[in-house]
Amino acid sequence: MTHTVVQWTTGNVGRKSVHAIVANTELSLVGCYAWSPDKVGRDVGELCGIDPLGVRATDDVDALLALRPDCVVYYPMFAAVDDLVRILAAGINVVTTSEFINGRNLGDGRDRILEACARGSATIFGSGINPGFIQLFAVVTAGISDRVDRISIVESFDTTIYNSPATEIPMGFGYPIGHPELPGITEAGSGIFREAVQLVADALGADLDEIRCEARYAQTTEDLALPGDWTIAAGCVAGIDVSWKGMLGGRDVIAVRGIWTKGQHLEPKWPTDFGYTVTVEGRPTIRTTLSFEPPPDFVADSLDDFIMLGLTITAMPAITAIPAVVAAPPGIATYNDLPLLLPRGVLAAN
Repeated sequence: MTHTVVQWTTGNVGRKSVHAIVANTELSLVGCYAWSPDKVGRDVGELCGIDPLGVRATDDVDALLALRPDCVVYYPMFAAVDDLVRILAAGINVVTTSEFINGRNLGDGRDRILEACARGSATIFGSGINPGFIQLFAVVTAGISDRVDRISIVESFDTTIYNSPATEIPMGFGYPIGHPELPGITEAGSGIFREAVQLVADALGADLDEIRCEARYAQTTEDLALPGDWTIAAGCVAGIDVSWKGMLGGRDVIAVRGIWTKGQHLEPKWPTDFGYTVTVEGRPTIRTTLSFEPPPDFVADSLDDFIMLGLTITAMPAITAIPAVVAAPPGIATYNDLPLLLPRGVLAAN
């Protein structure tokens, strides 16, 4: 069965999403929302660096909703509750990477989303690689231990070539190393990871006492020029190590940690792994490392090609979920609610 979809924005992750939708034999792109006025009226393929698709981007939301797609693939940088309410109330399902897992980080916005789901009999599901898929991976891994003491998820990357100051400055990058409000800035900027901890806790049936955020920082010892005409001055934050911990009985039983660095001139110096390490401490203890490599036929003409390859792992978890989300009962769905998500329509023909 082919599902019709509308792509919502064509930014970094949205471009990769369009590539994946077009290549998937079980999905059909019927529309695209353009946030930027200069993209309105242009062919979506052209916007995303592929052959023309015969679908033109628009900022006419009513026209997109009138298409009655099975699902909107909603990939702005941050979720706008008003947009989500409008889509869901129109009876259209949503999958998103826009910092949404269970919606608890949205305050009253979550109630509005639930009401819209009920009005439109629609479902919303959120996932990226982290938070999202990597928490599912940890939960599945824990299923082969007969006792689980603690689950730890560590993401570690050097993000020097990633051009996204709009997402990294709110985390604390670029602030003076001793800025008094820095811990609060990082906690607010990484708040979606609270939902990641909750996702794992819900899967384990654990009623946590609290979820706390802890962070430490590294400064660059020389001015650091970054993509996007962004410079982090010497003495400012160019490394963040943030942990969100789910506490139970005085100990952290779930930890989701991100270690992000920029450049080679950090003080203190931190080792950086590239990928994810999932550790289930228990009987037995299981440690798994996920790393990522280009396919054998990969040809890169620029750094952007490598970045787009990396964005695949952010875009794909939500796209893979589309058939299950379309079939799900109305409301907010997480990995704990959906059946096994099958990677249909992606097997290479050759």
